[in-house]
Amino acid sequence: MYDRALLQAVASDKGDRHYLDLAARLKVAPATAWRLWTGKTAPSARVAAAVEDAYGIRAASLLKPAAVERVEAAA
Repeated sequence: MYDRALLQAVASDKGDRHYLDLAARLKVAPATAWRLWTGKTAPSARVAAAVEDAYGIRAASLLKPAAVERVEAAA
């Protein structure tokens, strides 16, 4: 699961308050930045590396494992 709130908070602290600011800093297409900013998609490995370089956020911090409901097998 991708946590866009963390990216938005750190980006805002660096003065990037719009997805176009994100696009410029990460050197990605505006559509890619919009999807990240709005949470429509998680970053690819390449984009996650760019986020780490630009904002210092590790990929592991952006991507959290989704909660999995444990199901017991029938006996």
